[in-house]
Amino acid sequence: MPPLRTALLQSSGRPGSVAGNLKVLDEAAGRAADAGAALLVCPEMFLTGYAIGADVHRLAEAADGEAADAVADIAVRHGLAVLYGYPERDGEQVYNAAQLIGPDSARLANYRKTHLFGGFEQEWFTPGDTPVVQAELGGLRLGVIICYDVEFPENVRAHALAGTDLLLVPTAQMHPFQFVAESVVPVRAFENQMYVAYVNRTGVEGEFEFVGLSCLAGPDGTARARAGRDEELVFGDADPEFLRASRENNPYLRDRRPGLYTSLG
Repeated sequence: MPPLRTALLQSSGRPGSVAGNLKVLDEAAGRAADAGAALLVCPEMFLTGYAIGADVHRLAEAADGEAADAVADIAVRHGLAVLYGYPERDGEQVYNAAQLIGPDSARLANYRKTHLFGGFEQEWFTPGDTPVVQAELGGLRLGVIICYDVEFPENVRAHALAGTDLLLVPTAQMHPFQFVAESVVPVRAFENQMYVAYVNRTGVEGEFEFVGLSCLAGPDGTARARAGRDEELVFGDADPEFLRASRENNPYLRDRRPGLYTSLG
């Protein structure tokens, strides 16, 4: 299987404007497709903006709402899959969610953030309760989690045990926690033998200063692609053959002794 060319859109878009963010997404999808990408990954809450207070509930939509249809149209026109973050409304509940839409407009996966960070998220969102959400694309098994979720080793290990090859992590990583992007994410990729696409917002938004530093980390623990601090579209390849060879040579998952861990809870 050929490598899955992956585009990472590091941008805070147009906070508060769904229409504005769809335009940013459309332009980025065109650039990504021109560069041969089959997958475009956007940051956490990209569709609406992150630090938008009560507008989280005003702008929230169902997973199959008008915005999802608009993203599907972008995916079809440019011939690539798109993962985007958005506030998902389901009845009276609103979730911090991310949805993967395929190049044929199919809704391939929808994930609700399970670990909410800080008072802002805990005020406006309900936590999800499904830890592993996956989809198939380009011969790889993709998994989805969001931002703070990746900082819990159990989350990523659950994906490794479920066979995830490329873990997509839309994020809103802020100062002073840039060490997560710089150090934690490559380690997660290495210890779980997978690719991790960690895609951040950038710049100042409300009370938050997002640090950028998006990356595609490989199973060898290196950043195969890395953005700086500004808005940027970066590209990296998730190579199935490299992943296979790495898994053969790295014994972490084979050497686990799960019987010793049952008391950890």
